[in-house]
Amino acid sequence: MFKEWRHRRAVQRVKPGDGRALKRFRWWQMLTRALFHLRLMNDDGRQTVYTVDIKHQKASDGYVKAHLYLDGRHHAESRVPAVFPVRGGTVEVRASGFGLKRCHYVTAEGAEFQLIPDPASAEGRRARLARSHPALSRCIGFLSVIVLVVGVVLLVLQLAERITRDPEGVAQYVGTFTSPIQLSAWSNTVVGLVTVAASTERALRLRYNWLLDGGVG
Repeated sequence: MFKEWRHRRAVQRVKPGDGRALKRFRWWQMLTRALFHLRLMNDDGRQTVYTVDIKHQKASDGYVKAHLYLDGRHHAESRVPAVFPVRGGTVEVRASGFGLKRCHYVTAEGAEFQLIPDPASAEGRRARLARSHPALSRCIGFLSVIVLVVGVVLLVLQLAERITRDPEGVAQYVGTFTSPIQLSAWSNTVVGLVTVAASTERALRLRYNWLLDGGVG
């Protein structure tokens, strides 16, 4: 019931578009913009193209806005998480702190299909790498998971040491804990940068796990 209520609320947030033309994706927008396409066939055999355009830099305002284009014209917009009604179903868009974690077409029957990233976008380039070099792509994905697991473990150890540091707090009940791994400020910075890079790589493939990717955000 909660999921249905959240879905209806997302649909209600959708506002009509102004009809402006879709701007071309530029190479310098790879870290600040995502562009996904959905091609559907009409009953008359004509193809309709929906495009979802998300500018990540708007997250600094406290929210991310998604724009839906229909055949190259601005059709609708909504704050993320967004649910856009389209022909035969809806397009669902959800963001994380590192990019997108969902951009899917959900049919009225419940089938789900991920939208196709624009070839010029970072997501499109990552998808092309997966197609042309699948073994390398799997290695990169596996490495990202390992980095995030290590990052979460280090975070848990440091938090446990901080929480039990005060003898009048939790320590009086569970005792003190000293992390077996002590990192310098510089090492912590490096670990933070590496884990951000790993979560960003996963976001380019629309992969998200609340513990791994949410734990470093």
